[in-house]
Amino acid sequence: MKNRPVFYALLLSLFAVSSVWAQTASIQRVDPTNWWVGMKNPNLQLLVYGPQAGSMTYSIHYPGVKLVRTQKAENPDFVFLDLTISATTKPGRFTITGRTGRQTVSHPYELKARTRGPKAQGVSSADFIYLLMPDRFANGDPGNDAFPDLLDPKADRSVPFLRHGGDLQGIANHLDYLQELGVTALWMTPVLVNDETRKQEAPDRLQAGYHGYHFTDHYQVDRRFGGNDGYRTFARLLHQRGLKLVQDAVYNHVSDDHWLYKNQPFKDWFNQWPTYTGSSHKEQPLYDPYASAADRKRLLDGWFTPFLPDLNLLNPFLATYLIQHAIWCTELFALDAWRVDTYKYNDLSFLNRCNQALLTEFPNIHIFGESWVGNPVAQAFFVKNKIDQPFKSNQPGGLDFVLYDAMNASLREDFGWDTGVNRLYQSLTADGLYTDPQKLVTFLDNHDTDRFLSVIGEDLAKFKMGVTWLLTTRGIPSWYYGTEVLMKNTKNPSDAEVRRDFPGGFPGDRENKFTAQGRSSRENDAFNFVKKLANYRKNNPVLQSGKLMQYVPELGTYVYFRYDASKTVMVATNSTENEIELDMSRFSERTHGFSKARNVLTDEAISGLQAVKLPAKTAVVLELVR
Repeated sequence: MKNRPVFYALLLSLFAVSSVWAQTASIQRVDPTNWWVGMKNPNLQLLVYGPQAGSMTYSIHYPGVKLVRTQKAENPDFVFLDLTISATTKPGRFTITGRTGRQTVSHPYELKARTRGPKAQGVSSADFIYLLMPDRFANGDPGNDAFPDLLDPKADRSVPFLRHGGDLQGIANHLDYLQELGVTALWMTPVLVNDETRKQEAPDRLQAGYHGYHFTDHYQVDRRFGGNDGYRTFARLLHQRGLKLVQDAVYNHVSDDHWLYKNQPFKDWFNQWPTYTGSSHKEQPLYDPYASAADRKRLLDGWFTPFLPDLNLLNPFLATYLIQHAIWCTELFALDAWRVDTYKYNDLSFLNRCNQALLTEFPNIHIFGESWVGNPVAQAFFVKNKIDQPFKSNQPGGLDFVLYDAMNASLREDFGWDTGVNRLYQSLTADGLYTDPQKLVTFLDNHDTDRFLSVIGEDLAKFKMGVTWLLTTRGIPSWYYGTEVLMKNTKNPSDAEVRRDFPGGFPGDRENKFTAQGRSSRENDAFNFVKKLANYRKNNPVLQSGKLMQYVPELGTYVYFRYDASKTVMVATNSTENEIELDMSRFSERTHGFSKARNVLTDEAISGLQAVKLPAKTAVVLELVR
């Protein structure tokens, strides 16, 4: 055959063309991965991804479902399908059909019935939230510690910065412990997959995404925790026990190993700069009447770190993608509340839109964001408030960093005009800025701070004072895992030092702090103190929703009352090194009609209220009796 080379070249050419053609005839994924009938918002936008997905013409044929619009992305591998789902649509499966030329491809899609059972209950001042890191709390299934096909395939407890193997099953194994403590809600750092390479966080340190804040796929719970099915099972178990579930959201950034960073639908899916530009972390330009646009842009569009690409929330497709994901998680996993990471770094209009979308579908859900600020005006700006500002936030609650600072400072500082317990008193005097300060989430420490015990010099008396304030003042108290058994450390040399494994949660642990037998007498003293007060709060609405009246601190003492129609509780703190006798006549406005009291912490009966003795460095909780 004379023209054999030409013939073979032609065959190769045809093979290459058919290969490309075959590539175009596929849809590799659709997000959200499913949806539900009966949602209040009838609109749904599907992100469709596959080689040359944007070149196809799409159709959907299912009663009650209408394909309204097809929108191409800049990247030809993406297309967005806008659907409407009528109120009468029935659950079922349909096919997304794409056609190009003579080729037809299809992808199945399911509309489910709404989930039943407890869901979106919200958290309130009646709750006691326990914050933990799944990787560091307990390992209930060593079989899911490592997967060879993940970018970080190993767990290594010998290195503080790497994964240690904790999981949802480990937490489930210790729910009795949490409920004994008085916990009513569980907030875990993010459970979405962090399938990423180890990151160079310091010249001598590689860190894994053990904490969960480096998302690589929004629609997958990390297999090392238990995966989507394990998370749904875990949520059901919590609700069966009367516990609530809080999920941690991140709208500001993702990992540079996220599949949508490696293959971006639009050039502006992320905030881009000519050279790397980090965020200023300064929130003041958002409410400063004299602020420059450049300073606002640096806060909002600057990257958190070089390996955490900053999401451009002004891109309407990205905004919808994230909002639908929040709704999807709430419905699928029966979430009760959301904590939002790095709240102040996000576009304000997006935040309000996302909050409203969640509240529309789930009216009782609670949302509390992390805005690490240093004054009440800044904190109030990011929640529903009474400030006369052009921007009005619709966020129901937030993490109360102002009260956190005040409680820690009150225990570190000597009493003075503006120091010591005056700090705590003054922080609460600004509550008039908030629409509802009861919806703020209070805390003594968390996964980003030095541990409380180390901040106060490992002083058990100060520990008890702080715990008393947290569990008797206004707001929704939250608790960081291990603080109840006196886990300590500062963030030196890294955050990993305040994220150590809970002793007894991992195979081979020499100590087990989950049991009284495994704790020292000092640790049991601390645990039992928290347990006593947390359970009293749980069983007495006066500490949940009662009114608050506080008195100006004098001579190192700070006194306040929680009261309602059925009960009055007095909380009195002596922050000095000497015993003090309180002149109770000063508090007659609240003590009138009461002749005796019961010490909630010791069960001691107090026969008269003319004078109350406060030992040095002590907070007492008195239930007044007529």
